[in-house]
Amino acid sequence: MHVDTPTVEQMLDRMQQQLAPFCESDPSVVMIGIKTGGVSVAAALHEALGIQTPLGELNISFYRDDFSSVGLHPVVGPSTLQAPIDGKHILLVDDVLSTGRTVRAAMNEIFDFGRPSRITLAVLVQRDGHELPIRADVVGENMNLSDSAHVQLNTNPWSLDIGERS
Repeated sequence: MHVDTPTVEQMLDRMQQQLAPFCESDPSVVMIGIKTGGVSVAAALHEALGIQTPLGELNISFYRDDFSSVGLHPVVGPSTLQAPIDGKHILLVDDVLSTGRTVRAAMNEIFDFGRPSRITLAVLVQRDGHELPIRADVVGENMNLSDSAHVQLNTNPWSLDIGERS
């Protein structure tokens, strides 16, 4: 299945509308994208919302707990958080929320940088199949997919490819 550019842009618009009140009520809000797809989504939202604090990027490879079970070979790279996060409201952004393990790893890393007052999770796609009790506060689209389905975000132009893992 392929989700085209206008549909993905509608999903981003929905997210922007849901996030706008957070940005209006707290001009010091900090947006952080999870590498790789979450950074692209966060960059688009950061610009559209006119957030003044620098956009942060998390590389959570080191924090994953499922390397051995899914055969991941982490490429541990740097995370970039240029704004202080102690006492700040964090808007954590990812492209797809599936099992919840990526978000759990991201929160672990965030707390290594400081203690935010609040974390709001925003995802382009929230799918079923959660393994951890993690749900997004802001969602572009909820999708009911088989456990073997894979969602891939393309950014230039925006689109989603959804297919079965082999």
